[in-house]
Amino acid sequence: MAASIDLDYPFTGRWLVQNSPANRVPSHGTTLFATSYAIDFVPVGGAGRTAPITFGSLVRPEPPERFPGFGRPILAPVAGVVLAVHDTEPDHPAYRGLPSIGYALSQRRRAAAGWVALAGNHVLIEHADVVVALCHLRHGGVEVRPGQRVHVGDVLGRCGNSGNSTEPHVHVQAIDNRDVEHANAVPVTFRGSLPRDGEVITAQEPHRNSR
Repeated sequence: MAASIDLDYPFTGRWLVQNSPANRVPSHGTTLFATSYAIDFVPVGGAGRTAPITFGSLVRPEPPERFPGFGRPILAPVAGVVLAVHDTEPDHPAYRGLPSIGYALSQRRRAAAGWVALAGNHVLIEHADVVVALCHLRHGGVEVRPGQRVHVGDVLGRCGNSGNSTEPHVHVQAIDNRDVEHANAVPVTFRGSLPRDGEVITAQEPHRNSR
């Protein structure tokens, strides 16, 4: 098993870090589906904030299009071969405030349904002996196919709100084999470091190399 893998950021612009393994492991509170070292990035606007919270957003679901990063390009954070893609899950509403409580209560049902129910639309990239997963992509937005070789910075798809997601974001994790349900988690860093919860990353064009 690989000791760790260093990735580029899979985006440009400003993104808020959530559920970072720099703060706790397992980062998402569970080891299910090898998510011990997974990390989430939420797209934000110029002020470092997601969609404004209004009274309406506290009491009812919101369309994902209301959020500043919905549809932003998601880029390959590493060079490799696309192992698998999934692009048929709908983008569901975002849930904040009271609606988020009901959505959280239904998470066990999604977990029982398996990896796809949690990951939503996703791309898996194999690099050496590590597989990198990018999840919650926009329905109909995946731009690569299995067997395709990709380079750092290539567009994989678009930021969406599919799978187990309360608002548009991208979930990144690395695992040690193709079988997600039986894989081990691999620690990740980004450009040599690991951001912490609450940091806002401003990413320029990725370093295009053969990593």
